[in-house]
Amino acid sequence: MEDIDLDVTDDETFETVLGQLLHAAHENDVDVTGGWDVDGADGHPDWDVVVTVVERASDD
Repeated sequence: MEDIDLDVTDDETFETVLGQLLHAAHENDVDVTGGWDVDGADGHPDWDVVVTVVERASDD
């Protein structure tokens, strides 16, 4: 996996980095579906992150 640039300064970069993380986890058979508690630590807030699979209609 390439090093991910964590200099997240806008929504577009956040979405890109998050997508890279999810893709890498999926490719390595990590089940990311479900709820994740993220400890903010160092003065940051705590987060509750929920990941779900989105089923989209095919373009057939």
